[in-house]
Amino acid sequence: MKQINEKNFLEETKSGVVLVDLFASWCGPCRMQSAVLEDVVKSRPDINIVKVDVDENPNIARKYGVMSIPTLILLKDGELVKKHVGLMQSDDLISFYDSAK
Repeated sequence: MKQINEKNFLEETKSGVVLVDLFASWCGPCRMQSAVLEDVVKSRPDINIVKVDVDENPNIARKYGVMSIPTLILLKDGELVKKHVGLMQSDDLISFYDSAK
């Protein structure tokens, strides 16, 4: 799981299925979501997850209409497939990701 920004966002999300965690460092639920994502990566290393700090990358947040965080977006070949606002648990997160395959 790596943190990306506006400079490398398109390159990192242009192919395959990518789960993007839109977060802020000061957000409590975002920190909880991050822990869940780390657990998911351990159990499913095939899941491609990237993180975007919305305070540092406001154009990405604006592009996807992020009004609340955490927001998880699912991209397939660079196109938005699904969006989820709020904390998501491991099982739901895995189903969310697998739905785009």
